Amino acid sequence: MTRWKIEDPLLFFKAVRTEAGARARLDDIVFPELRQELATVRFRDVIAQERENIEERVAKSAAEKAAEFGIKVVDVRTKRADLPEEVEQSVFDRMRAERQRESSLFRAEGEEQANIIRAQADRAGTVIRAEGEQEAQQLRGEGEAAAISIYAEALSQDPEFYAFSRRLEAYAGILKQGDTVIIPADSEFFRFLLNNGLQPAAIKQPTE
Repeated sequence: MTRWKIEDPLLFFKAVRTEAGARARLDDIVFPELRQELATVRFRDVIAQERENIEERVAKSAAEKAAEFGIKVVDVRTKRADLPEEVEQSVFDRMRAERQRESSLFRAEGEEQANIIRAQADRAGTVIRAEGEQEAQQLRGEGEAAAISIYAEALSQDPEFYAFSRRLEAYAGILKQGDTVIIPADSEFFRFLLNNGLQPAAIKQPTE
């Protein structure tokens, strides 16, 4: 709604003649100005805080143009927040672009937080694996030390038996079931069997 009054009656009569003519001229002035202002401001800002500023700017611009018709524009007031059809699509497109920009920003921030959490989890996993490996190595070392201690004690108590048992372990590692072993009669292994009560007859001698 535009409030106006006749400032110069003679000029008014020459330019527009009647009140209806004046209204038509004012509509031609005010509506384009209003559309231009609405096209540059976000729709939610029009409702929230920019409405009065827009009305003041439109009134000032319209007053300058209406002066040549002998008309003084007092003020311009918008009764509703509806957009003109000419600018409605552009305003909606701008609103959609703003929403897409905000959603992209939120997604980027979420991805950044996810990367931070994944990095922290990876670091924690690396630390846990390193600690587990260190503990496993320590346990293996303790087990090997205990085994060496047991072997050393066995060696000190009966060196020959210890040597014999080690040979048996070696044979067990290299021989398969069904293999035949030929042992010289003067070997230490053969001698150990004889010294421990096993009769020569019980030992299979190699045939010529």
